[in-house]
Amino acid sequence: MANITPQMVKELRDKTGAGMGDCKNALTDADGDMKKAIEILRKKGAASAAKRSDRSANEGLIASKVSVDNKTAVIVEINCETDFVARNAEFVNYVDKVAEALINNDAANVDELKKVSLGSMTVLDLHNEILAKFSEKIEIRRFEKFSTQGFFADYIHAGSKLAVLVECNLPELNPKAFALLRDVAMQIAAMNPQYISRNDVSQATVEKEIEIYKEYAITEGKKPDIADKIAIGKLEKFYQEQCLLEQTFVKDPGKVVNDVLKEISQEAGAEAKILKFRRYYLGEEL
Repeated sequence: MANITPQMVKELRDKTGAGMGDCKNALTDADGDMKKAIEILRKKGAASAAKRSDRSANEGLIASKVSVDNKTAVIVEINCETDFVARNAEFVNYVDKVAEALINNDAANVDELKKVSLGSMTVLDLHNEILAKFSEKIEIRRFEKFSTQGFFADYIHAGSKLAVLVECNLPELNPKAFALLRDVAMQIAAMNPQYISRNDVSQATVEKEIEIYKEYAITEGKKPDIADKIAIGKLEKFYQEQCLLEQTFVKDPGKVVNDVLKEISQEAGAEAKILKFRRYYLGEEL
């Protein structure tokens, strides 16, 4: 039986971030072999995750990443139990590496993502390492990856609890146009539009909104013909609040977002359109 010294325990702790007691036990089980001890801790992290499966993981981080050519973009939410862990540099680094794995590889689901290699390790190895370091439930909740012939920009709000990807149709943007597109991403983060334009709102949704507005007006004592007019007015307000292009621009209330899109078009010398956006807010209902 190897003599497990305090220096060995400290070295293993420095390598893995696991607790001193866990490091000592792993070294004992590995008969002093450092590599085996690290593997034991990784397996311990994976095994202990099952014990945490019924616990709530409501904290964590949102990460987004855009490729150098702005043609590929990913967004991912990874949860943990406490803000203390979410703010830990090792957890932040883990989330960033998962996003890096996504930007460079394709994965249809979390199981496929965990098989992706990053150097000599897989995402599963990284996941087991982080589980071994923190006695919390940690899970990759959701992710998406997009490709375009156009151009992606992203925005991550301070604290990394909210992130946005936005896709423009134009294949190239100069620095000023890119900055404006990023402002649009910031707008989406702040105002949470549900649609790009009113053309994206289904007829069923329009009819339901009108029905709600009319019923409310009638309950307030309005005559049916007046209620109809009130409903149409409120529908316009709905478009202005829920459709990105019609929202008041947060950085300049004298504009709407469509005005910003026209500025991008002027800078690019071609008509700019928003093709898609994705907004992730930590812990939101899916």
